[in-house]
Amino acid sequence: MSRQLATFIVDGERYGVDVLLVREALRSVPRTPVPLAPADVAGLVNLRGEVVLAVDLRLRLGLEPMAQDVDPMMVVVQVDDEPISLLVDEVGDVVDVDDSQFEAPPDTLAAELREVIRGAYKLPTGLLLHLDLAAAAQVA
Repeated sequence: MSRQLATFIVDGERYGVDVLLVREALRSVPRTPVPLAPADVAGLVNLRGEVVLAVDLRLRLGLEPMAQDVDPMMVVVQVDDEPISLLVDEVGDVVDVDDSQFEAPPDTLAAELREVIRGAYKLPTGLLLHLDLAAAAQVA
């Protein structure tokens, strides 16, 4: 079975999510900090009157934060009927993948990544890690 994944880059790695769960991709908008929230909660954003939680995917994946002078991109996705904004380094394109290309998460992945990765698609352009949106959007 084939499906389409919307892709984005975080720390040089390419990730994908089901394109049907993506509402929009846009430049980062101002965020309101959430006091006492976990570090990976980047704040709340106002998207045309709708308050949306922003999750810093770099921190959620156990990576170094983005440089202060760099503006992240936002991928707004639906998780359990709620919009969540994922902060990513850059937005990619939509790719067609087939189940025959899918494999379990590589053993070489760090523990933080293994918690949020469903598996990997082996594509001619390299690995595409399939992100588990529910796990990635969950904050402690």
